[in-house]
Amino acid sequence: MLTLLPGCTSTPPAAEAVSTPVGVVPVPPAPPPQPTLAQRLALAAPKADPEVLALAVQAQQCATGSGTVAPVERLAVIDYSRPSTEPRLWVFALDDARLLYVEHVAHGKHSGADFATEFSNVEGSLQSSLGLFSTAETYIGGHGYSLRMDGLEPGVNDHARERLIVIHGADYVDPAQALRQGRLGRSFGCPAVRSGIAREVIDSLKGGQLLFAYYPDMDWLKGSRFLACTGEGGSDKTVASVASQPGRPLSRNRE
Repeated sequence: MLTLLPGCTSTPPAAEAVSTPVGVVPVPPAPPPQPTLAQRLALAAPKADPEVLALAVQAQQCATGSGTVAPVERLAVIDYSRPSTEPRLWVFALDDARLLYVEHVAHGKHSGADFATEFSNVEGSLQSSLGLFSTAETYIGGHGYSLRMDGLEPGVNDHARERLIVIHGADYVDPAQALRQGRLGRSFGCPAVRSGIAREVIDSLKGGQLLFAYYPDMDWLKGSRFLACTGEGGSDKTVASVASQPGRPLSRNRE
């Protein structure tokens, strides 16, 4: 039989109560941090790469914060690191971080087959361009209702208007046919979308909104002035992370 020694007890002593000094108001715990715009967009588009969305938001905030463009309501993001057989265009409303469209989008015929790997800023290259674009006016052209864009990055996409790099609809942007033939139909460098959705997408983006076209090219990622600003969207770590993904340098005929 177990015999307790004098002074021992079989139960622990009661914890001493901690009292608040009279007149001292307890400080409530700090509220949890609110999600950033980039995080909210990632929640709205879970199949998009959150690091690419972070870069897009960083570029958007840098462009508006520096006065390069006026504040915008819409942001379109193209991820050219994805195959053309997959949706790789996202259009967001920024005020409430709402996803408006997820679409297939074509790249230039000389940028690659299923994957775009070569990009240019040169007239006649038939290649897509990277970087941040400001949307402009609509017009009726050879592909019907179309949206002009102005490239905001010298040496990367600033010849977009003279190259007629526009958003338009095209019958060759056919997701079902892309699966059968192994790639989407290709453009002369334009980010073409499905004909049936083109007008809606164009109307959501016309008149000074922003489009961010991404590919993990280290030269562009480290040289873009819109990715050099500090902001909630991205950081040097984000740039380094996406730049480490497999990719090829930009085409030499950038100018």
